[in-house]
Amino acid sequence: MAKVITFTNQKGGVGKTTSSSALISGLAMRDYKVLGIDLDPQGNLGFYFGVDIENHISIYDVFKGQNTIKEAIFHGEHCDIIPSNILLSGAEIEFNQFGREYLLKNVLAQLHDHYDFIIIDTPPSLNVLTVNAYVASDYLIIPMVPEILSLLGVSQIKETFLAVQKFYNSKLSILGILLTKYNGRTILAREVLEMSEKIASQLDTLVLESKIRPAVVVAESPAHGISIFEYAPNSNPAADYNSFVDELLSKL
Repeated sequence: MAKVITFTNQKGGVGKTTSSSALISGLAMRDYKVLGIDLDPQGNLGFYFGVDIENHISIYDVFKGQNTIKEAIFHGEHCDIIPSNILLSGAEIEFNQFGREYLLKNVLAQLHDHYDFIIIDTPPSLNVLTVNAYVASDYLIIPMVPEILSLLGVSQIKETFLAVQKFYNSKLSILGILLTKYNGRTILAREVLEMSEKIASQLDTLVLESKIRPAVVVAESPAHGISIFEYAPNSNPAADYNSFVDELLSKL
């Protein structure tokens, strides 16, 4: 049975897609069978793994009932991906039927026995797509950058998380807060770390020991269509994301 992990933060630019792709690649490197699902209409996760997102069957097509979930899978060299595209941006209005919170959970039921991990990337908002990810997941990971506005985004997740846990998915838990673009030498980073630890305690979780240091290679690797581990294996972010994958596995 696959473990389903969602990356979430309603603030953009905090490293959700980068961290999702790093976890997918890191798990695949450790010989786990991994499926990545892109629920962000921007389609960046699919693009990262070389999917032609405009022409491949997407999760939108699956939600519309036009294709099966298995038909939407892009079989990559190391992992599988179900892509997204801009058509998904109208989900809040278009998918308004009763039980719409279970769209993803229902279609994923066909795939649980085929993978060790299913990793979901979500949009920078708390909408029906994010709720679908929460309902379908076992665990959440909250990436954030050491900035006050990012901290606010984390605190706003609490209400949605608790509502989903109460009404739709009682087993849902938060594995931890992942600090990205983290420079521990700055006063702001240390202050945000302290505040994020307080928020983590309110969510019955913690700030992960692994923290991702900033480097230009993080932005460069997607343009080359390869993971941070292949593009810059000796970089600080590659080392940090490796530590993150190991830390995560130790908690599961």
